[in-house]
Amino acid sequence: MKILMNICRILVGIVFIFSGFVKGVDPLGSNYKFIDYFNAFGMGWMNFSALFFSFVLSLAEFLIGICLFLNIKTKWAAWGALFFMAIFTPLTLVLAIKNPVTDCGCFGDAWVLSNWETFWKNVVLLAMVLIIFFKRERYKSIFNFLEQTVLLVGTIIFMLCIEFYCYRHLPILDFRPYAIGKNIPEGMVVPEGAPRDEYKITLNYKNKNTGEVKEFDETNYPWQDTLNWEFHSSEQKLIKEGFKAPIHDFVMEHPSLGDITDEVLEDENYTFLVVAYNLDKVSTDNLDKLNELSAYAREKGYRFYGLTASNSDKIQQLASLYHIPYEFCSMDEIQLKTIVRSNPGLVLLKKGSVINKWGDRDIPELDVFRDKDLLAYSLNEHRNTTDKYVVYTLILLYLSVLFLYMIRKYKKAKV
Repeated sequence: MKILMNICRILVGIVFIFSGFVKGVDPLGSNYKFIDYFNAFGMGWMNFSALFFSFVLSLAEFLIGICLFLNIKTKWAAWGALFFMAIFTPLTLVLAIKNPVTDCGCFGDAWVLSNWETFWKNVVLLAMVLIIFFKRERYKSIFNFLEQTVLLVGTIIFMLCIEFYCYRHLPILDFRPYAIGKNIPEGMVVPEGAPRDEYKITLNYKNKNTGEVKEFDETNYPWQDTLNWEFHSSEQKLIKEGFKAPIHDFVMEHPSLGDITDEVLEDENYTFLVVAYNLDKVSTDNLDKLNELSAYAREKGYRFYGLTASNSDKIQQLASLYHIPYEFCSMDEIQLKTIVRSNPGLVLLKKGSVINKWGDRDIPELDVFRDKDLLAYSLNEHRNTTDKYVVYTLILLYLSVLFLYMIRKYKKAKV
């Protein structure tokens, strides 16, 4: 039983840590998912609180996971894990049956599960959480009360720092198909022989004699009996979802040239894309920088477009107010939110590959690009940023271990 207790504690802890962390590095993604849920259940009036719940949910999951994994504050963590599973297990069953939102978002974009997969995953987790809960008094930590408190507070500070940083900038880990280094055309490919969506088609025909409307399918509808039957209506219902490419709605509609998607993705040169999914909510702090970069791109012969889901009136209004020299193309709002978690954000492409991207607060000055190889600069910047995150994490771990060591040494000295 002791071995089973610890296996359950460690496995549940890992799942909660992973779930909380991947949400925490992408708080805006969780915010969009909460809005999807609120709208699906007719609770659109709750949309204002989506970001708050995004922060709280990821922090709570990560905290419970750390407590279970390290066996600290385990009684509290057991109550927290049971509370989570008591809410989300029946909720995911409802989602699996009604399917109002196709992706539950429980692991963000790092691991996408169907609603039924999510439900059965929660059933297994619930079983393990119940073992942890009913045996919670038997867990004994190797850390004393002060050390457990230090670890708990340190975890809270660590997670809040990650959440706020990723909210103000871009996710430090990007699991989306538009991450730096990804190739968009490759993400749009459907493998040969991949399963397709399967639909059930119902054909409704009206009896000319009785006025009765009767349902038929494609094998028995009375298309030849025109004396007695006439077509009334048809219905199409998805019964089995097929393979869906990671990128399936990337379409750039130019106001005068039409669909320029292939032209942009096949361009051997650089292309700058200003992504602003909603011009009513767009931050205007750095639009002047984007105007300067647009002039630089035109001078170098690079493409420079804006992408938005807003209508032409909104585009014209913003362009007139801020003297925007580049043209906007229309694109699906969900794709724009997926490309970059910023409004606006800047993306650099080369032959369909994402070379670099920046959030609104990180849009570089024009001098950064002058007389530089953009590919080499972007790769170097991305490498330096990754190295910086690794160094900060190692420093934090070192300080945490050092602090716990000093507490233990002080305790032994007093004894």
